[in-house]
This record gives sequence, structure tokens and C-alpha cells, in this order.
Amino acid sequence: MMLVLPAVILEQIRRQGEQTYPHECCGFMMGRQDDGTREISEIRRQPNERADSRENRFLITPAQFRDAERYARKAGLLMLGIYHSHPDHPALPSRYDRDHAWPWFSYLIIPVSKGVAGEPHAWQLREDRSGFDPLALTIKENSP
Repeated sequence: MMLVLPAVILEQIRRQGEQTYPHECCGFMMGRQDDGTREISEIRRQPNERADSRENRFLITPAQFRDAERYARKAGLLMLGIYHSHPDHPALPSRYDRDHAWPWFSYLIIPVSKGVAGEPHAWQLREDRSGFDPLALTIKENSP
């Protein structure tokens, strides 16, 4: 599986990670899927609804998920995954990430070190939930 992300969308995620630092940011990735390639055409930024530990955890509520899914359907898009930041930690999935992930979604993690966003990494949870596999990530220079 490959994840294709327009540079303009990556920049939006980076800015969100920097704006919410030292807390985790989060949101949905939407787009199209064709022959093992997921191309993101839009993100839907979400507030981190976690009440505690926001510097290393995020929460997207069922209502947020339902609203985003409804929006994607109306726009003719697929919900392809979730992105979030890791403040002052590498872009590697944590055990918490694994416990709350779904195998059919793609996950993009962007590290934010001392308020500056770094290079993202993409992941997919294995069907048996034993861990994540890295996804090939392509940054597309033209707009979505």
C-alpha cells in the first residue's frame, strides 16, 4: 500500500502540529483508493478532545468520526485514515496508537520537536493487530 499526500496538505498538517504543540493534533485523511494506492485529497482537522495527557495522547470522539464520515460520503470521498502529531517524540506508532487503531486505515504521524514539525511517516496496522507496517509515502508537489 502506498499513501500519496499533496505537499499543500502536508503543510497544513505541519502547521496544525506546530499550532497545537506541546499537545497532539489530530484529524482525518480523505480521498480515493485505487490498486493499492491511497491518494489524499482533503483533510478534516479535529480538535483533540482528550482531557488529560494531551501531550502524548489524542481523542477523536464517535460524533466527530460520524460527522467526518458523513462529510466524506457527501463529497464522494473515502475515509482513508487518521493523522496525528507526536510532540517531542519520533513518528513511530506507540502501544497506545496500536491499541486504538484499525487495520483498514492508514495512519500518518508527524513529529513536532520543540514546536517545529519534522518529516511524517505513514503506517498501517496489521490485520492481527500485532504491530504496524510502514507504508510508502509519496509527497506530491502539485495541489490536490
